[in-house]
Amino acid sequence: MTARPGPVLLHTSPAHVPVFDALRDRNHPGAVLRHLVVPELLARARVEGPGAVAPALLEVLAEAVSGGQAPVLVTCSTIGATAESLAPELGVPVLRVDRPMAAAAAATGARIAVLATVESTFAPTCELLAEEAGERPVSIRSHLVAGAWERFEAGDIAGNLALVAAAADAVPEADADVIVLAQASMAGAADLVTTRIPVLASPALGLAAVLRAGSGDS
Repeated sequence: MTARPGPVLLHTSPAHVPVFDALRDRNHPGAVLRHLVVPELLARARVEGPGAVAPALLEVLAEAVSGGQAPVLVTCSTIGATAESLAPELGVPVLRVDRPMAAAAAATGARIAVLATVESTFAPTCELLAEEAGERPVSIRSHLVAGAWERFEAGDIAGNLALVAAAADAVPEADADVIVLAQASMAGAADLVTTRIPVLASPALGLAAVLRAGSGDS
């Protein structure tokens, strides 16, 4: 029997590739990941809106899956919802990396603090959290981590994560049951925080989900 091809991981920054490879090596040794990096998708989505990139995104993903049955994991939160909507046309599962994290956050508590380093992430993330909460009432507060994205773009990953961790630690414990790091690029900050509030990041949960989809497990 022919082995299923490994999932396609669509990134909008090359910095995500080693992050997901490290998670694969630690949690899913032997899994095959196929990385695709297209920075211009995020750049355009930030200016024109996520929906505007749908045609380009469909073209990119159609070529990547090329008639196969491998699932796709989109690691950019800004374009995640747009990518999910393309699954019927592509004929393969398309997962957004932050959906499992959003489900976990909604199950953790009603007061959710969302941290992001770019404004364009807030709307799709908050909509996803509300969707995963369903009929459960939730209060969602957004916090922009000023200066962090500029450091990320400059290649100062440590500086970016330090700012994110500091922002998470600044969230009052009386105001939040859980903190969501809305972008995959923020995940490393979860290891740096000192807050007692649970801090959730998307890469590990998202990778596990797409590997389950690729294996046929629910």
